[in-house]
Amino acid sequence: MRAAAVLRKRLGRGLYLGLVGFVYAFLLLPLVIVVLASLNAGEYLTFPPEGFSLRWYVSFFNSDPFIDSLVFSLWLAFLCMIIATLLGSMVALYVVRFARKWRDQLRLFILMPLLLPEILTAIALLFFYYRIETVLGGLGLEGVGGAFHKTFLGLLIGHVLVTLPFVFLGLSASLYNFDLSLEEAARSLGADKYTTFRRITLPIVKPGIIAGALLSFIISFDLFNISLLLKATGIVTLPIQLFDYVRFEFDPTAAAVSTVSIVITVIAIVLTEKLVGLRSLRF
Repeated sequence: MRAAAVLRKRLGRGLYLGLVGFVYAFLLLPLVIVVLASLNAGEYLTFPPEGFSLRWYVSFFNSDPFIDSLVFSLWLAFLCMIIATLLGSMVALYVVRFARKWRDQLRLFILMPLLLPEILTAIALLFFYYRIETVLGGLGLEGVGGAFHKTFLGLLIGHVLVTLPFVFLGLSASLYNFDLSLEEAARSLGADKYTTFRRITLPIVKPGIIAGALLSFIISFDLFNISLLLKATGIVTLPIQLFDYVRFEFDPTAAAVSTVSIVITVIAIVLTEKLVGLRSLRF
């Protein structure tokens, strides 16, 4: 009887691990196909590759439009990460620690960009910028209104709006699980509230902040609909540049660009692990 129970347990565990492995393999298979297709020696984007070559990576790095859009996307994602992390952290601290009556409503309001399709958020922002420009133009402040519509500032605001909820969720989870007795102990030993926050609270909730900041960078780097509707003339992010390219060309350069994006995401995760330590996020 005991042997049969052990056998059933092992069989159940094996089936569970097999199912999990199948799901992960199914999710990761497109990435593997893209990476292999980027090494295709043929003239067209096909799979399996017709031999292996790095010629399409050379084509990518010799393409000024692609390199310019890559640099711009990295810069935009970095600025978005900094602003979203600062704003998201402040909002999370207020909602968790100080908000009382309207806490649930505030949380829903902050998470609203996650509940709406990205294209609707982009259209709403576009209408909002148009309205600002119209109202301020009527007041003789056309230059101020034009600072939002189809400018870098308007695009940055759109990226921050979409990525801020991820920072809020990461830090809120850490704050809800925070042991307040640690802060009380620090205050009883003579530390003021700023020292307590800097020496006790911030180090403990740091993994949540890091996770939110990392997600905001990656998501901003890959945003398409927001960038497509809000970008100014002459401003092109890497996803938009890739979209425009595959409409007219179907060679493996597109796969090489996608592979570079994958590598940048992996590098961001590894650097964060090495520099600030994400080990505390492991379960």
